[in-house]
Amino acid sequence: MQELNPAEIKKNLDELYGWFYINNAIEKEFFLKTFTDAIAFVVKVGIEAERIEHHPTLLLHSWNKVKISLTTHDAGNVTDLDFKLAKQIDEIRK
Repeated sequence: MQELNPAEIKKNLDELYGWFYINNAIEKEFFLKTFTDAIAFVVKVGIEAERIEHHPTLLLHSWNKVKISLTTHDAGNVTDLDFKLAKQIDEIRK
């Protein structure tokens, strides 16, 4: 897996809503209706991440907020795999 250059990262971010490039990762915060919804969302993301063997950093905070950070540690930066998972996460959230 090869890291993406800044132009490639920007192009991919332009195709997503609410994701930002910060500290060699792409991040997004999700606001759910209830604590139960937030927990269920984290579980669904975890199942998808395990399926493609690419694991995000997940932070459940407050009672309804989930912050997700994606980076490819082996590459030391963002790769196409991070954007693949970001798109799948957005689909889960729909």
